[in-house]
Amino acid sequence: MATDSLLQQPPAPLPPKKEETEAGNYFVANYPPFSFWTKEAVAKALEVLEKPAPIDHPMGLYFHIPFCRKRCHFCYFRVYTDKNANEIKSYLDSAVTEMQMMAAKPYVHGRKPLFVYFGGGTPSYLSVPQLTDLTNRMKDLFPWDDAVEVAFEAEPGTLTEKKLDALRSLGVTRLSLGVENFDDHILEINGRAHRSGEIHRAYQHARNIGFPQINIDLIAGMVEETEENWQQCIEQALELAPDCLTIYQMEVPYNTGIYQKMKAEGQLVAPVADWQTKRRWVKEAFARFEAAGYGVSSATTVVKNPATTKFIYRDALWSGADLLPLGVASFGHLGGVHLQNHADIGPYQLLVKNGQLPIFRAYETTHEERFIREFILTLKLGHVQASYYIQKYGIDPRVAFAAQLAHIHAEGFGEVSGDTISLNRDGLMQVDRLLEDFFLPQHRHARYT
Repeated sequence: MATDSLLQQPPAPLPPKKEETEAGNYFVANYPPFSFWTKEAVAKALEVLEKPAPIDHPMGLYFHIPFCRKRCHFCYFRVYTDKNANEIKSYLDSAVTEMQMMAAKPYVHGRKPLFVYFGGGTPSYLSVPQLTDLTNRMKDLFPWDDAVEVAFEAEPGTLTEKKLDALRSLGVTRLSLGVENFDDHILEINGRAHRSGEIHRAYQHARNIGFPQINIDLIAGMVEETEENWQQCIEQALELAPDCLTIYQMEVPYNTGIYQKMKAEGQLVAPVADWQTKRRWVKEAFARFEAAGYGVSSATTVVKNPATTKFIYRDALWSGADLLPLGVASFGHLGGVHLQNHADIGPYQLLVKNGQLPIFRAYETTHEERFIREFILTLKLGHVQASYYIQKYGIDPRVAFAAQLAHIHAEGFGEVSGDTISLNRDGLMQVDRLLEDFFLPQHRHARYT
């Protein structure tokens, strides 16, 4: 009887299938995907630049500094580790020449940036004289006196007290430290140039001299990262008490050192944590920071004080502000047209030398694509209001995305309640995976970052 009873019981549910980390790009940073941007559309970007400057439309500057001490094994950005001082000076001179050409264009002329963002690469790789000369020349062309935010990415090992003092005096308001992990072995095996002692020295001096905002980045799921290490990272980040913390889930794009090693060894699965583990680790970190008084502000960020800690660059970019891309490989958005500069430093400098703007590819967006872009990017904040999109685009996302939102609700990742479309914590932890369902059919299953 006991045996018969057991046979009649339903089988125990199988554990969820492990979502291994495979090579590819998952993080959604723009729409339509970069793979749809073309050389043929560059003419559209050039047309925009000849139009009159818009009235009361915000514009920001992004400047790419492509130099690093080392190339991280997981890095997929355009960086160079072999340039000497003369080559760096030549690049900066070319970039200023590009700025001069851009500043003379009708669409840009006379406009002051709402925000300025220095990305890389490693902007803090530059010396104090190089940074001072560069920013002085930039300010002559694009005055910063109305800028609400000047953000600067930095690798801790490149930050001396003198350089931090200079960055503060040059007007940097948001310093973002690429910490990634606090364990020297993890940093080394993942190709990071800095070590834990440099993190603490740089952070303490930056705090002492009064940067308005200090952010630290962590990456969940780095090569050889363990449960114990991740918990230690959370505790050490809490001890620093940054104004904001950004956590990325490790992925392995195709143009990384990790992928090249996987390819050579015939491996399909990356040697990093699976997606369930990475999501859990981020959730645990968020919970610990919430217990310490922080608030979760997006799928990747927590903030100490939402009233004073803002993300001007992110929020303006996502909501359709003009972003003027400057420097090699930089991308931006002007008047409804996406554009990206040439991705290699040689051709970039040659074009500028010959008096040509170094725009390599572009994409003219439609009204519908601009609506989708803003909706999916702002959904990363965890909640949006349908009325905003109705007023701005004349499209109700609750109707346009009825099927996608029903699926999110059915999977237990979020809900629609009146005017509010929201994701819960589980949905927020995998928002990039969910966003592709909102793409137009022709843009799905594309390689994108």
